[in-house]
Amino acid sequence: MSNEVVIPFSTTIHVRDTCLCLHAQRAARALARRFDNALRPVGLTNGQFSMLMSLNRPQPATMSSVASVLDMDRTTLTAALKPLQRRGLIDVLTDPKDARSRLLKLTEEGLLLLQRALPIWTATHAQVDEDLGEGGSEALRQGMARIR
Repeated sequence: MSNEVVIPFSTTIHVRDTCLCLHAQRAARALARRFDNALRPVGLTNGQFSMLMSLNRPQPATMSSVASVLDMDRTTLTAALKPLQRRGLIDVLTDPKDARSRLLKLTEEGLLLLQRALPIWTATHAQVDEDLGEGGSEALRQGMARIR
């Protein structure tokens, strides 16, 4: 007698067709590819665009405030910021209020690149909005916010 566990293939098909996590992951990867391809001419990925945009503030940003906006842990954020820092797009400054903390600031070069990227993002986003149809983008944002 075998103790082999068997999950019917029909269960695999059911999970494939109904799993919200799988569908969200697939959609996120497709959307990321779309924005990555659009932003490639200015040398940015969609994640880098989001990071630069999160630093477009009147005052330098704390690491924790940027991590919160991007929903990243600080270790992941630190690693993701390094290429932008090496390219001279951001400055990492010591917080004058707490020498252990760091502040993040767009450099002039970073702001100029963000200005070049913004029309690309705007056009790509408008196309996604159109593809989703009337109210689709807002409904999707609201649904994702409820999940978060």
